[in-house]
Amino acid sequence: MSNRETIKRLQSHFDSLAQNLPGEEIEFWFARDLQEPLGYTRWENFMAVLERSITSCKTTGYNPNDHFRGVTKMIALGKGAERAVADFMLTRYACYLIAQNGDPRKETIAFAQSYFAVQTRKQELIEDRMRLHARLEAREKLRESEKTLSQNIYERGVDDAGFARIRSKGDTALFGGHCTQAMKDKYGITQSRPLADFLPTLTIAAKNLATEMTNHNVSQEDLQGEIAITGEHIQNNQSVRGMLEQRGIKPETLPPEDDIKKLERRVKSEERKLIEQSGKLPA
Repeated sequence: MSNRETIKRLQSHFDSLAQNLPGEEIEFWFARDLQEPLGYTRWENFMAVLERSITSCKTTGYNPNDHFRGVTKMIALGKGAERAVADFMLTRYACYLIAQNGDPRKETIAFAQSYFAVQTRKQELIEDRMRLHARLEAREKLRESEKTLSQNIYERGVDDAGFARIRSKGDTALFGGHCTQAMKDKYGITQSRPLADFLPTLTIAAKNLATEMTNHNVSQEDLQGEIAITGEHIQNNQSVRGMLEQRGIKPETLPPEDDIKKLERRVKSEERKLIEQSGKLPA
C-alpha cells in the first residue's frame, strides 16, 4: 500500500458500497459491487474466490448461509433493457474471508484484508491492522523459505545441526557481527524462541530475501556440503546488509517488536469477535 491518501481513497470507496437491511442492524455488501474494486475484471474469476471463501466458512464451523446469501439482481443493458444476474449478499465476515482468499499481490486485496477485519471507520486502526498483517505475512514467508532451505541442504549432506549453524552464521553476517544468540540477548528473548518472531517487518523481509537467494544458488550451482552452503548463505546476508546500509539502515540497531505468537493470538481473537459482530443475514 503506497500511502495514507491511497488508503483514505480506498476506505471511502468501500464505505460507499456498504448496505443496510431495512429494520436490521446488519451491514452487508453485494459481491458484484466488490468485484471490480477488489481487482477482478471477470465474474468467473471472482466466483472462484467466493467459492473458496464459502469453503473456509464451513471449515471454521460456521454456517455459510448466515454470511453468503445468493440473490438475483437486475442490471441495465442500455435503451431501457435489463437482465437478471446472480449475485451474493455478504456480511462483513464474508467479505473478510474473500479478502483472505484473494490474491495478496493486488493492492486492494491487501487493503481489504484489514478494512473488513476491523469494526471501525477509523483510518489509523485500519493502518495499524495493515502493518500487523504485513508482519505476519513476512514471518510466514520466512518460515516457508527456511523450511525449503532445510529440505534442500538435507539432500546435500547437511543435518539439522548443520542447518542451525548455517542459519546462525547468516545472522552474524546480516547483523554486522552479532550472532543469533547475541541478538536474542540484546532483545531479551528466551533461548527456546526464534529470533525472527521478535524482529521488525523490514528485518524479517531481509532475512527472507537472503534465504531465498541461498535457496536459488544452492540449487542453481548444485552446492554440496555445509562449508560451501555456509559460504553462500554468508555472502547473501552480507549482500542484503550492504543494500540496507546504503539506505542508512543497520538491522542490529532496529528495536524489537511484539512477539509474533502474541499477535497471531490477537488476530484469532479479533476474527471471533468479527463473526459475532457481523451478525447473520436473515432467512
